[in-house]
Amino acid sequence: MSASIARTLPFFSARPAVLLSALMAASALSLALASPAYATRSDLKIGMSIEPAGLDPTIAAPVAIGQVTWQNIFEGLVRLTEKGEIKPQLAKSWTISPDGLTYSFTLQPGVTFSNGEAFTSETAKFTLDRARGEKSVNPQKRFFAAIDSIETPDATTLVLHLKEPAGNLLYHLTWPAAVMVEPKSADNDKTNPVGTGPFTLKSWTKGDRLELTARKDYWDKDKKVALSDITFRFINDPQAQVAALKGGDVDAFPELGAPELFDGFKDDKKFIAYAGNTELKVVAGMNTARPPFNDKRVRQALMMAVDRATLIEGAWSGLGTPIGSHYTPNDPGYVDETGKLPYDPEKAKALLKEAGYGKGLTFSIKAPQMSYATRTSEVLQAMLADVGVTMNIVPTEFPAKWLPEVFKGHDFDMTIVAHAEPMDIDIYSRPDYYFGYQNPAFNDTIATAEKTTDDAKRAELYGAAQTMLAEDVPALYLYVLPKLGIWDAKLEGLWKDEPIPSNDLTGVHWKD
Repeated sequence: MSASIARTLPFFSARPAVLLSALMAASALSLALASPAYATRSDLKIGMSIEPAGLDPTIAAPVAIGQVTWQNIFEGLVRLTEKGEIKPQLAKSWTISPDGLTYSFTLQPGVTFSNGEAFTSETAKFTLDRARGEKSVNPQKRFFAAIDSIETPDATTLVLHLKEPAGNLLYHLTWPAAVMVEPKSADNDKTNPVGTGPFTLKSWTKGDRLELTARKDYWDKDKKVALSDITFRFINDPQAQVAALKGGDVDAFPELGAPELFDGFKDDKKFIAYAGNTELKVVAGMNTARPPFNDKRVRQALMMAVDRATLIEGAWSGLGTPIGSHYTPNDPGYVDETGKLPYDPEKAKALLKEAGYGKGLTFSIKAPQMSYATRTSEVLQAMLADVGVTMNIVPTEFPAKWLPEVFKGHDFDMTIVAHAEPMDIDIYSRPDYYFGYQNPAFNDTIATAEKTTDDAKRAELYGAAQTMLAEDVPALYLYVLPKLGIWDAKLEGLWKDEPIPSNDLTGVHWKD
């Protein structure tokens, strides 16, 4: 009973019936004032197209791992916000020496992992040494290569000494690959993840769903984590995704795979439909280590056979942003290179003839099962046919077959995939990356950019690197996928934009 109602009771009549009626009315009013319009929920059912093969983002690259675990189970020294800002997390503050060679972090006190072990500077040292060590299988091992040594003066002080300046180090420390792991449990994180985040793994039914539950001993009391139970449902088929949303089997699908049905949700007041920004660069990578893709003229011809606007319309209902290099308009130093090799089928035919393929060219493209990949491949196939090129589509399971065959085995002519990692233009400078691209000038430009601590100068170098790729076209640069998010209109806190592939659910709650 509220205090204001209680204070009025002495003025009611003392007659029993009247008094009972008054008490009942007061009680009902009190409940009405205290209760929300509907029962507040603390559970969430969220849909994903791809199921992760494991749950440790520090040992494997597929983004689905981070989309389940990053911020929910695992946390880093620093974190990235929805707006792409670097903020403190397990490190509450830091300083950088004037020469850019020493990073001193002050860590949060009193942090524990979900198995009860304390997080300290020694834990952080273990994590970073594991990530940068000789036997490291960290998918972003190169991020940590600049670290020369690590000191731990006390439990809450971590000092990184670098071999050379690394302008993007803090940014890279926000990534899933840089989350902190607990030494005793690290080897088992793939199936039984132990992190400092607010949720733990409850169960995992392969091929169907994965469940998380909230920790009662989560360290960050300032973070108001409202959800108690989270269920990830893995639904690959786009039509099934829509049916699950409309049938209430899932409350949200942050990346809908049926763009032609997206607008239909905008008129349904039960849902929020939002097309946000992402780093998902859809590119058709070519194996430049084998003919005919070792000839730049062939690669340029194929690029000029593609009408990006028509391709986006046909493959993704016009929902996408054309790109001319491996970079998105969201990122610093972006250069619009779509005009470098514009759509020109006649010139494409002439270049193919010059390269010795005037009578035709045949190759295959390995297309993963994701809807954007299959749809884009089909439109691309028709466009290339117009310039005398036969492209056979070979369906490929992702990640089970694509990773060993394409990414690691380099057994492909062309493939198509959305590169989700932000500002990952440096992949073309890696000596054994699946494109097989070799350009010493590009490598030098990227290396210089990574060492540059001046933001403007680093952005300028990234611009030069984009121009090189637009000219050499080791991949057909097609478009940026939007984040087609659909969720229950009573939900708040889901990210509308995606500066890093994630489903950060720590701020999600149901409206009263």
